[in-house]
Amino acid sequence: MTWSIDTSPLLPTPVFWVAIAIAAALIGFLLYRRSRGAALRGLALGALLLAIANPTLREEERQSLANIAVVVMDESTSQTLADRPEQTAAIRRELETRLAAVPNLDVRFVSSAKPGSDGPPGTNLFADLNRALANTPTDRLAGVIMVTDGQVHDAPTSAAALGFDAPVHTLLTGKPGEFDRRIEIVKAPKYGIVGSTREIEARVLENGKSPAGSSAQVTLKIRREGKPDDTVRTAIGRTVMIPMPFPHAGQNIVEIEVSPVEGELTAANNRVVVVAEGVRENLRVLLVSGEPHAGERTWRNLLKSDAAVDLVHFTILRPPLKQDGTPINQLSLIAFPTRELFSDRIKDFDLIIFDRYQNRDNILQQLYYDNIAKYVENGGALLVAAGDDYATPQSIANTLLAPVLPAQPTGRLIERAFRAHLSPDGLKHPVTRGLAGSANAAGDTNQPTWGQWFRQVDVQSARGRNLMTGLEDRPLLVLDRKGKGRVALLASDQAWLWARGYDGGGPHTDFLRRLAHWLMKEPDLEEERLLASAKGLKLTIERRTMEESVRPVILSEPGGQNQTITLEKAGPGFWRSAVDVKTPGLYKLQTQSTAGGLTAVALAGIDDPKEMSEVVATDEKMKPIAEATGGGVFWTRGNGLLSSSTGVDIPRISMLSNARVLAGNGWLGLKDREAFVTKGVKVTPMFTGLAALAGLLALIALAWWREGR
Repeated sequence: MTWSIDTSPLLPTPVFWVAIAIAAALIGFLLYRRSRGAALRGLALGALLLAIANPTLREEERQSLANIAVVVMDESTSQTLADRPEQTAAIRRELETRLAAVPNLDVRFVSSAKPGSDGPPGTNLFADLNRALANTPTDRLAGVIMVTDGQVHDAPTSAAALGFDAPVHTLLTGKPGEFDRRIEIVKAPKYGIVGSTREIEARVLENGKSPAGSSAQVTLKIRREGKPDDTVRTAIGRTVMIPMPFPHAGQNIVEIEVSPVEGELTAANNRVVVVAEGVRENLRVLLVSGEPHAGERTWRNLLKSDAAVDLVHFTILRPPLKQDGTPINQLSLIAFPTRELFSDRIKDFDLIIFDRYQNRDNILQQLYYDNIAKYVENGGALLVAAGDDYATPQSIANTLLAPVLPAQPTGRLIERAFRAHLSPDGLKHPVTRGLAGSANAAGDTNQPTWGQWFRQVDVQSARGRNLMTGLEDRPLLVLDRKGKGRVALLASDQAWLWARGYDGGGPHTDFLRRLAHWLMKEPDLEEERLLASAKGLKLTIERRTMEESVRPVILSEPGGQNQTITLEKAGPGFWRSAVDVKTPGLYKLQTQSTAGGLTAVALAGIDDPKEMSEVVATDEKMKPIAEATGGGVFWTRGNGLLSSSTGVDIPRISMLSNARVLAGNGWLGLKDREAFVTKGVKVTPMFTGLAALAGLLALIALAWWREGR
């Protein structure tokens, strides 16, 4: 039970205090005048004021509440180095024993900064502490104990930033005097133009005192995709420039490694990987249209919508030999610059498209067709979108362009409604695989939901791969490689019906864009490709192919060891396998295909440069907040001769109630909050009723009697 006296004045509080002041003044005046009965008058006024104050005796039944101690366990990547996991486990066992012996104490353990979490990079113990304290009354918090190596990246410097009034103690893992060497990337590109080279600025830094005999000069090993390893000699702390080439579009990776030194804490941060995106310069496309038709604008809109494409478009509206009597100075049309386009500047284009173009009126001489054929063989790209023009004697298939065309017309034009289908090769090829609507709701790939077309040129494939078929299972889309270049033939001019949404439409944007970018050698659309990606220490290997089987993949680990991986079929033309690796770093993969050797690289491990930038144990980062809250920072293992190799030294724990300093040499304190909850209250009036009134009247009468004598 707890007793206390409360007052509840019958008058407003300001009036009550004025009455006390007046009564004190009157009593003082009477005492000063030495008036007869001054003491009795004072007692009478005091009794009157006591009655007005209305005092009550408060009797409370209280239940004591336990104090709360929060122990934050740092589980970041740096805590896995050396023998810190064993040391941390020993600290936790010792804390559990000692804190359990403290009476009236509730202990809560919080796991923090786990590797692979979705939070910000680095070790953020206080962010996890705040989340753990969301449902904890701060008036019961006795203290916080953090078990960490001291590399905390969100430690506040003032107690006001915590939001609670309790000591923060730190028990340090590791030991004083640790040494570590690491690579720091000062500046690195995020992207680069394909074919160009940019610079990486890097330097080697050391934390702690370097071992005796170690050199100030180090050798950096540089690994690039598809190239032999390179070495660079530099000094500790000096910035060195490392060239980073961009051989292809997409992800380009460079790995930089410095050899470990004896006595170093870890070699995990002796390796850094720079990943940058390779981007192509604007691609130049020449679109040559024959007679105007409904699908002409579909090609133009598609190519103009791509910011990476510079389009040059010509439509043949008036043959040069046409004679209709119109004066030349009255024509608003420009002459088709055949010599400039197909002789002088043909190499400037990445893709040439003939859209319903017909070889008539000698607009293009045979020499120019021969130039286009040589352009393809030397690495260029040609797309022929054929209409009825391709089936006539004036077809471009009857020119010197014929040797590079993958299919020749039979002379027959089929004009009936049909739906395009994917061939067996089309189900595998990246240009057509997975096109929206290629299968119906039942998943039958032979029954697409695309809209109908009404015209197809009958062609006979000479080479290449037939990806789509139309009427009578005749070839509709044929792709081929010729020399260093690529050619595609679309044996219909009605892809624009998909764009207009006729009969449900179709994926015209994806289809035509994939087709154009395959011709321009986009890496993501290669038929034979080896891909690798990593999430943490799980490596996923993917293989695209047009073949029915694939060869095993040779996996080269960062340490130089090799292992053979067998892939499993995951779909038409698609193979996959997942591998768990143990060492973070750059993994190289190699395999053979019909197109030659294929390679891929992947960065495995937890990519947190901030966490691994400083790994030596330190007491500097936690000292400010410990001093601001009255806590302490303690090493749990020394480096002297008497230091234990497995044991830990935990300070004595005491519970204190009114102390400001809660840490000292060999001990740490928790604040006893003396919190409670009131279960019942009994209130008894102390100056009410007839007895109180009789006592008050008796004092007044006695004072009156004394004054009258």
